[in-house]
Amino acid sequence: MKNWIAAIETAVLGMVILRMISGLIEITAATLMLKFNAVDKAVMINASLAIVGPIVLILTMSIGLIGMADKLSFSKLFLVGCGVLLILIGVRR
Repeated sequence: MKNWIAAIETAVLGMVILRMISGLIEITAATLMLKFNAVDKAVMINASLAIVGPIVLILTMSIGLIGMADKLSFSKLFLVGCGVLLILIGVRR
């Protein structure tokens, strides 16, 4: 039986770890909201999560693009980068 951990690409592993950390931050925030049991504190916690989401998106996409850089042409990488930029512009307040 092949060791499945050794078969995981480094870029994928990095993306998975970032998403797991992001999920743990979300669960921690939800737990804190329950603990404080106050709307004003819950709104403050939720606002702080608005910072985490885009940062995780940018980092995971960057790792993915770096991992795919040798498999895609420059024009396709440019198009993917433009797509990420458009997403960030679209969700901007």
